[in-house]
Amino acid sequence: MKVYTKTGDKGTTALFGGTRVPKDHIRIDSYGTVDELNSYIGLIRDQEIDAHYKTILIEIQDRLFTVGAILATPAEKEVLKNGELRLKNLGIIDTDIELLENEIDKMEESLPQMTHFVLPGGHPTVSHCHIARCICRRAERLAVHLSHNEHVPEIAIMYLNRLSDYLFVLARKLSSDLKADEVKWIPRK
Repeated sequence: MKVYTKTGDKGTTALFGGTRVPKDHIRIDSYGTVDELNSYIGLIRDQEIDAHYKTILIEIQDRLFTVGAILATPAEKEVLKNGELRLKNLGIIDTDIELLENEIDKMEESLPQMTHFVLPGGHPTVSHCHIARCICRRAERLAVHLSHNEHVPEIAIMYLNRLSDYLFVLARKLSSDLKADEVKWIPRK
């Protein structure tokens, strides 16, 4: 199978199910941003961090492929001609969100309570987490925007929302683990 197909040379691409749409369609922007996020999480995973974080990040990357597949499938193509669900073995479930929440809770147990906003930075790995968090928020906004006009399962949006929380807490935890400076934002008087 060749990487190039030439079918997108005129500015369109195919969704799951074959429907062709312009490459700047909100659905493409939505799942493309999830793909960007997945790549950035791979960059975090490539850093010198605890193996447990790497294991969780691999799980997250797997779930993001699922979110991308969900976002790439228009409602009218969710069911195949034989009556089976196109993504029957894929989906985001409550335990995926619970994993993120449990990981957040575990990390927060060892962190001081937040009293100020935190400025991104302090260590390259921490900065990567903050950039991934921002990409995740953008992916969430795009999925919400898409949901105004087309079906997007609520749980996919919930997953992106919780993931951005996870990435924020991971940045704080890595700041602690790496003994990086966590700079608090202090407004001008």
